[in-house]
Amino acid sequence: MKLSLSKVTSGARLGVISNFGRNGDKTLEVPGCLLYTKTASPPHLTHDTLQTIEGVPAVTHITLSTLAEHQEVLEEYKEGIGKFAGLPDAVFYCSTHDPVSPCPTGYNTNKAVSLWGSGGRIEMTTQKFISAQRVLRPDWFQCLSDGEVTPGGNSRKRIKKSVDRSLVFLDECLQLVSEHEELKPCVLIGAVEGGDLLDERLRSARETAKRPVGGFLLDGFHGISARNEAKLSLVSAVTAELPEDKPRFIHGVGRPDEVLEFIQRGVDLFDSCFPYQVTERGCALIFTHCHRPDPETAVLEKSETSDTERNGDVGAEIEEPDADQAEMTPFEICLKEKRFREDFGPLLEGCTCYCCRNHSRAYVHHLLMAKELLAGILLMIHNFQHYFSFFSSIRAALRDGEIKALAELIRKQNS
Repeated sequence: MKLSLSKVTSGARLGVISNFGRNGDKTLEVPGCLLYTKTASPPHLTHDTLQTIEGVPAVTHITLSTLAEHQEVLEEYKEGIGKFAGLPDAVFYCSTHDPVSPCPTGYNTNKAVSLWGSGGRIEMTTQKFISAQRVLRPDWFQCLSDGEVTPGGNSRKRIKKSVDRSLVFLDECLQLVSEHEELKPCVLIGAVEGGDLLDERLRSARETAKRPVGGFLLDGFHGISARNEAKLSLVSAVTAELPEDKPRFIHGVGRPDEVLEFIQRGVDLFDSCFPYQVTERGCALIFTHCHRPDPETAVLEKSETSDTERNGDVGAEIEEPDADQAEMTPFEICLKEKRFREDFGPLLEGCTCYCCRNHSRAYVHHLLMAKELLAGILLMIHNFQHYFSFFSSIRAALRDGEIKALAELIRKQNS
């Protein structure tokens, strides 16, 4: 795997990751995102419906926490997760945890990390971890790490222990990978831990960079507000210590404003769990991300802004409110609202996704109220495509030297 940078603007890195995949012929532009999956399948979608989405990332994100309990079945199958999931030609990146699912803390030890699947807790030693990777056969995988520590709320002693454990796990995994021929083509991604302590973050980054890893995961930053300048400064300090020729990953950061903040601090790759979370709320992404809008679309964008402005007072209008509505962002509209019962326009004017070309807001509203499975399918198609096009706009803005203009456009929609 090789990262070639073509431009660095305001800390944001534009480039291409190449020479990966079974034949070494795959490429992935950065900044970019991965295709989020649940148990190796895109949520709500089949392989055929996935093909209707434009701009699907070249790398599929799978999570060990959702697959570990199926290890015996996969071991007996002997063909790897790609063929088992119906994605034989896909490139897979395997992380240890699902960024959407919270993990209980206090269960990691010096010998094992606890994963949480549908059946409960699974203790994962480095031996078990490497055994699972041999069964899954991903192209890239995150190394086992003690990632319970997140910025805020942890003692210095616990944070130091997290870094020490993670480095030990990394060394053990590297040794085990070297002993198994089938894992030698795999790229191992090292995790940078350290909570909110700058010295521990830097120690973790420097020590991890000394090992033969193919990239770095900035772990423990999910759920942090983009306005938290202290944490963003921490990210800047960490990325400054990392080699420029290797990609930087982050999990659980998906809001458009947060993505841009982290990109401008040197992060390259994100997961795409945010569109899934929006879909689960019965919502559709409608934010504008064209930094150089066509004059003919000005009226449409004004309409989208109007929709966004109305998101702040929708609780009383939702026919069946639930807890997820509290998580709504200014970048989406809730199709459960009564005002969409007779709205026969597309989810987003100008969107070319299958849902917007063939169905209306009123129809999706009806599907949600009737609890039809098709609602999730249509929303997932739209939200994925809109989110993937957002990253295309980020790369275009970087090429044009307009990344600050794009960030300001997104900021205005969040105010």
